[in-house]
Amino acid sequence: MRTTTFSAADLKSASQRLDKANAAFVRLYPGDSPDRQPIQTVYGGAHLFKAEGATRLGAIALQSLDEYAPDFITFAQALQLPGSESLPSRPDARRKLIAAVARKNGRHHKTHPLAPLYATVYDRVRDKLAREPVEDFRIDFEDGFGNRSEKEEDEQAVRAALEVAKGMRQKSLPPFIGFRIKPLSQELKSRAMRTMDLFLTALLSQTGGELPENFVVTLPKVTIPEQVEAVVGLLGKIEKRFRMPDGSIKIELMVETPQSILNAKGECTLPGLVAVADGRCKAAHFGVYDYTASNSITADHQHMDHPSCDFARHMMKTSLAGTGVWISDGATNILPVGPHRAPKGKTLTARQKKENAEVVHRAWRVMFGHVNHSLKHAYYQGWDLHPAQFPIRYAAVYLFFLTGLEASSIRLKTFIEKAAQATLIGDVFDDAATGQGLLNYFLRGINCGALTEQEATATGLTIAELHERSFVKILDARKMR
Repeated sequence: MRTTTFSAADLKSASQRLDKANAAFVRLYPGDSPDRQPIQTVYGGAHLFKAEGATRLGAIALQSLDEYAPDFITFAQALQLPGSESLPSRPDARRKLIAAVARKNGRHHKTHPLAPLYATVYDRVRDKLAREPVEDFRIDFEDGFGNRSEKEEDEQAVRAALEVAKGMRQKSLPPFIGFRIKPLSQELKSRAMRTMDLFLTALLSQTGGELPENFVVTLPKVTIPEQVEAVVGLLGKIEKRFRMPDGSIKIELMVETPQSILNAKGECTLPGLVAVADGRCKAAHFGVYDYTASNSITADHQHMDHPSCDFARHMMKTSLAGTGVWISDGATNILPVGPHRAPKGKTLTARQKKENAEVVHRAWRVMFGHVNHSLKHAYYQGWDLHPAQFPIRYAAVYLFFLTGLEASSIRLKTFIEKAAQATLIGDVFDDAATGQGLLNYFLRGINCGALTEQEATATGLTIAELHERSFVKILDARKMR
């Protein structure tokens, strides 16, 4: 009596169909990119862009931190971090604790168990602002540029491109950079395409066809696939003229309208937009304020954590999961800027300084809450609009990574051991995507300055393996040992 029903031909036919379908799936969903993703994008008007701008913005950010939080205790209390209310308020006691933490005095650590963590975050934020204050900069010809004459936009497109070329020569650009054109709507499409042409032609003419590393063109308020297709076709012509490989110029999409989420058929729009980008789409950025306005939400309720924004975030996250396309959240529009400014040659009164600090600290707390809301939804990148926001972006992300460091180290170490054991004894291990996701936690933390490479080695990985940035490659290398 036969104990099975399927013939060899049945199994071969089914396997062949699965081979084709599985291969197609992997092409569409290759998994998270192991490349470095910035955690911050700064938008600035194109008319203000300078090759050395990132350094200047960093100096302003540090100045703001020095003025409104000169030590980790003030910083923790300004953000109302857990346990910060028990940190000392008297100046002499504060000085003693700061000195004790710097000396790693165990007795004081037990008295204030969170002080070392907050001091570490504060010190790493300061280091980041001095070393690499801007991770990603977008030269803006849209909202940050405003309505200007055709002649002025032409001139600024060329001028900004030449500044980028200058920054390439003197190595002063942030590690990620790009420019945002106007929307490709019926009213603005001609202007958007002309700016793109002028900027890229001027830049590539100056550099001999070379682009800065991690360069993108940002398309705002995308609503239909044809807008993406038009840009892709035009970029191909630029590449051909300057003898660049096809697909060299990457793009990112801005999700700012309901139509970016759902099309007229009720289908999710984003996969189609990414598909017609023909491999050029690097990221999708969520635009909070245009999106909420498009949903008829009044100005008083247009904020980062509105429920309608969470719906859009989840749609973006779900539809782009596993595609390798990065996602980014938007910006907090409450700026940490005090209302009082000292007239030239004079100083502020004690009351004015106090009011400034209260305003800045309140704005910091709002942004800190927003960034943490994004992080909980697995949005590790967001926009900053003002250099005084930089310390909060980095502090929130650093706390997020450092707080979860021990648990994540144990998870990844256990996962690697199980994967290696399965490989050694011949068991099937096909959950590389989970391993890459855990690895990416440490890669993101290291890249942005939250974690050190030495802290990441608690996972059992070596520094050389971390530099591989690929979980699959790490396992393959271990198999060869």
